[in-house]
Amino acid sequence: MLIAAVAAGALVAASGVALGIWATSDGDGTSEGATAASSADRTGGSDEAAGTAGRSPSPSPTRSYPLSRAPRTIPAVRGHTAERGPGWRPARSHRVVVADPVLADEGRLIAGELGLAYAGEKDDRRAGDLRLELNRDAGVNPESYTMTVRGGRVTVSAPGEAGVFYGTRTLKQEIRGAGSAPEGVVRDEPAKQRRGFMLDMARKHFSAGWIEDRIRELGDLKFNEIGLHFSDDQGFRIESDSHPEIVSSDHLTKAQVKKIVDLAESRHITVVPEIDSPGHLGAVIAAHPDLQLRNADGGAVRGAIDISKPESARIVDDLLNEFAGLFPGGQWHLGGDEYQALVVSDPEASFPGLAAAAREKYGPGATVEDLTTGWLNDRAATVRAHDRTPRAWNDGFFRDTSVKADEDIRVAYWTGKEIGARQPAEYLSEGREVVNYNDEFLYYVLGEPLTFVYPTGQRIYEQWNPRVLRGTTAVSERHDEQILGGSLAVWCDLPRSQTEEQVAAGIRMPLRATVQKLWDPDRPELSWSEFRALADRLD
Repeated sequence: MLIAAVAAGALVAASGVALGIWATSDGDGTSEGATAASSADRTGGSDEAAGTAGRSPSPSPTRSYPLSRAPRTIPAVRGHTAERGPGWRPARSHRVVVADPVLADEGRLIAGELGLAYAGEKDDRRAGDLRLELNRDAGVNPESYTMTVRGGRVTVSAPGEAGVFYGTRTLKQEIRGAGSAPEGVVRDEPAKQRRGFMLDMARKHFSAGWIEDRIRELGDLKFNEIGLHFSDDQGFRIESDSHPEIVSSDHLTKAQVKKIVDLAESRHITVVPEIDSPGHLGAVIAAHPDLQLRNADGGAVRGAIDISKPESARIVDDLLNEFAGLFPGGQWHLGGDEYQALVVSDPEASFPGLAAAAREKYGPGATVEDLTTGWLNDRAATVRAHDRTPRAWNDGFFRDTSVKADEDIRVAYWTGKEIGARQPAEYLSEGREVVNYNDEFLYYVLGEPLTFVYPTGQRIYEQWNPRVLRGTTAVSERHDEQILGGSLAVWCDLPRSQTEEQVAAGIRMPLRATVQKLWDPDRPELSWSEFRALADRLD
């Protein structure tokens, strides 16, 4: 057994996959993998006993094996039926086979990660096989999966490709953390459909390689979206053909972004782009100063575009239409927050041009808030034409306006600090769907300006769940289905405060705690110290 383990480890090393599948010495000269192997030998089970290619498995009598324990993974699996048997560990003779050619990418990925041979679409069954298949069960969560470890083989079955992928992530973590997958059946699915990480790459330029590394990390943790906030006052960070004049010197090319998007798709992660408007458009305004909003005294308003001018809508729609082709995912973030025309006591008096435009478009009693809501609806219509589902920050929605935000615009709830702040229950009572970005728990703001402090994984793990939208208080459980999920967010207000490497280290445990609560909002079985130790074993 030890020989098989060493051989498999050598294959992994030879293939250039440095995954730490085989544990290092624990101090007594015996590796975790070797210890597990010796244990299997003592109970009469081994890779060889489980079956080399072409031989049927011949484990010892069932009574010789203890009842298996649930695998330890992040996020934790939600169901495991224990059985008695030797479990499964990768060996050089084992194959990865698929029952459907659409699972080839998932098959090749896990084969490379575990040092196995990818055999493609096969109907025969051999000892040691890892088999991936679709069951296409109607009405079942497409991200659910079943993983069966029995008789020296593993089968991952799911109604959709994403579910199969998540099953392979569970298996990868089991092998990495314990050296083997326990006998039995895992039945698993996420509680929340949106499990995200958002990156402010506008205020701070992040390299393409760093973003790709985060996508690989997110995929292994079963996140399914990454938001890219690439336009703000400090920069516009992606190459543009329609308006090259607005692009910052430090930026990603479209070829780099396409590679990022393709990698994300291979991990079943949607890239959610955000071009924030009508505020946070300083990089656009720098190249088009005539579009900057000015108050009644002629003073320029930082980052705010004049939404009374048709040219303002035209340039933003140009960008939305252009980048819809680069980001094919079904989600789009429109921003909508912190429009500076609405942070004064009397917007109509301070910005008479906006007030006049509102009355002209929406009638005598219309306000600047009505005009701003109309702007949001118009931008939603632009991305909706590309089959995108729009979302906007909660302070881009207003109460008591004659113009209402379109019903399909999802609320990205982040704060209750804005003027006229509305409780989360107000949005939910309107029937809106919400994504949780609670700035009390999920905002990693570089330099910790204002009242922000870096979030800790422990606080998220012990105190937060998706219904805690604002502050530390959860909304009623009756609204749970409207809360689609949540997202940890990195904001780069003081961009030089941390390097890329420091950001990656700082968000490591918050990411793991966040996805644990999005996958299963209930109180975790492990204590925080146990969870942290598990994360160390799996990395």
